[in-house]
Amino acid sequence: MRIDLHTHSRVSDGTDSPEELVRAARAVGLDVVALTDHDTAAGWDEAAATAHEIGIELVRGMEISTLHQGRSVHLLGYLPDPTYEPLDRELRHILDGRGQRLPMMVDRLRGLGIAITVDDVLAVSQDAAASGRPHVADALVRQGVVADRDEAFDTLLAAGRPAYVGRYAVALDEAIRLVTAAGGVSVIAHVWGRSRSEHPDEAELAALQEVGLTGLEVDHQDHAPERRERLRGIARDLGLVVTGSSDYHGTGKTQHDLGINTTAPEDYHRLLEAAAAASAASGRETPEVVR
Repeated sequence: MRIDLHTHSRVSDGTDSPEELVRAARAVGLDVVALTDHDTAAGWDEAAATAHEIGIELVRGMEISTLHQGRSVHLLGYLPDPTYEPLDRELRHILDGRGQRLPMMVDRLRGLGIAITVDDVLAVSQDAAASGRPHVADALVRQGVVADRDEAFDTLLAAGRPAYVGRYAVALDEAIRLVTAAGGVSVIAHVWGRSRSEHPDEAELAALQEVGLTGLEVDHQDHAPERRERLRGIARDLGLVVTGSSDYHGTGKTQHDLGINTTAPEDYHRLLEAAAAASAASGRETPEVVR
């Protein structure tokens, strides 16, 4: 059983439609795929209809932008009720923040002598729930300013680079509580993949588990083998679920092909059991896995 629990469509910053993504997952031999677009459930219905048609298991999810001790952390929320008003309100706040910083990033790029407009970015973001840095990067690629998204981030758009603009993100512990209250379960994405330090450390992760954290995304392309082993040990010590995934973005992210990392079936079933328990405890009607 091949299980990939972290993918993106063009509803956020991928390049495939939800239908195309699900069909691609089936074509590469995946049995289970999760759609986890950034801060939105807008692609769920299209993905679910396709999954039902072609016979692949679909887990509805989202990747929520959060902050923890001043650092950006991404939280994968699986099977929450997207109509739960406190969660929906925070997601709308996050998406509004993405939209509000777009003209500021464009202004900074123009100040660097790069002839780019907001319309140039909107032309590439198309179906996205909000236009963000990856879409700015794609517009820069289209104009020949940079070769790819990686170069755009490394030279212009990442934190500390000249066109970077911050935005709103919810506190990590609060996001975990919201996903739990909405009947879902949460997994920290690429836990140590974007930092030289190994934080959140075991003590911090234990504290987050107390407020509802279910698992850690251990097997990810941004984790070197030694970090994977240390994270696997922490997950084992704390009793957290271990997941593995591609973080697929279509052509928007290289070396993240569907199924390049996968989740063990026993951990997947533990995740679904935790989701069923959260759903029952919340009293909310949460989305079912498409089978």
